[in-house]
Amino acid sequence: MEFELSYTPEQEAFRKEVRAWLETSVPKGISISPREEDHPREEWDKRRELGHRLGQKGWLWPTMPKEYGGGGLTMDQTIIIDEELDRLGLSRPPYYDAGGRFAPNILLWGTDEQKKTFLPPILTGEVCTWQLLTEPEAGSDLASVKTLATRDGDDYVINGHKTFVGATHGVDQFWTICMTDPKAPRHENVSWFMIPANLPGITIMPLELMGSGGEGGAPGGHKNSVFFDNVRIPAFNLVGGENNGWKVASTHLEIEHAGGGLSVNRNRLEERVLKYCKETQRDGEPIAADQDARDLLMELHMDAESGRIFSLRNFYLVHAKKPRTYGGSQSSYVRKMAGLKNTGTMGRLLGYYALTSDAQWGPVEGYVEAQQRSGIVAVHPGGTADVQKLIMARRIGIGRTSREEAGQLV
Repeated sequence: MEFELSYTPEQEAFRKEVRAWLETSVPKGISISPREEDHPREEWDKRRELGHRLGQKGWLWPTMPKEYGGGGLTMDQTIIIDEELDRLGLSRPPYYDAGGRFAPNILLWGTDEQKKTFLPPILTGEVCTWQLLTEPEAGSDLASVKTLATRDGDDYVINGHKTFVGATHGVDQFWTICMTDPKAPRHENVSWFMIPANLPGITIMPLELMGSGGEGGAPGGHKNSVFFDNVRIPAFNLVGGENNGWKVASTHLEIEHAGGGLSVNRNRLEERVLKYCKETQRDGEPIAADQDARDLLMELHMDAESGRIFSLRNFYLVHAKKPRTYGGSQSSYVRKMAGLKNTGTMGRLLGYYALTSDAQWGPVEGYVEAQQRSGIVAVHPGGTADVQKLIMARRIGIGRTSREEAGQLV
């Protein structure tokens, strides 16, 4: 069976346009190191500059409506933009930003005035947004959040603590869930807010963690805790209505669990490892000449292709407005388990070299060492592997009289 995409002459013409534009628009000197500690502030600024240029072109969030700063483009055009950025070792956006990924929340649940206010800065790359979900006592069980938003006239006052969020550099606003009625039943007591990050009472504290490195070469491993101490925001920043936040959460989580079909990029790490094994000799011959090594390389390739095909299917289902069930959680689970498995596969393939990141011995420019950490850590964010299995079971109808519906998308 052939899983490769085919392209029409019109689509290939668009690819030439995208490639030519990127050649002149990507700031010089952007690093594609997988280790976030290698991305200083200057690097972040270059990535933000590229994001803004993409946003002005309508290519930062291509499928979003033009009237709000998106590109109004088709699914196939978006795939081509992603492929051309991926060819350069970059992602879309080329930095950590949760805003555009979850802009459909605002498009679906926001008022007309909120759409006009919040979407254009997000979709054009003017602002960087972090999602704040996990708390010390609530992560996979998101309905247990304790951060409290109390109505006070035309404002809400927020107190609480979010953790394992964001990246190393820069944030302009937070997209978060809070409890708004402690006495109401679960799922009927939470609301969603957009919160400017520069307000008095907000403290961002960096966390020292094992994982680092983001997808597509974008920094994304560094995380933080965010504290709210009597932070006052306008009631206008409530999205979806008070105590109606679980409906917004269902949309948000559907996207986060890959049900939104966010990307169809290839696994460039697998390609880099294959190239390294063809070019690097052990005992007088290339690593790839050894039969055991070839078997391990095939395992890496099959896992990478399986993940890509799941993502491609979800991408199609979302943008073609087709029915969806457990595909998002299935894709997330496969990706998490493959990443964890591949930490061992690469260890067997490359030996102790897989654990090093120095210039002399670190294989594949440090990408393998970053994967050794991130492959373990990535089992947890965006819903643990067990949570994904639970969602799949509910959507198949196991243990329930009716099947759970997929989260609503635009």
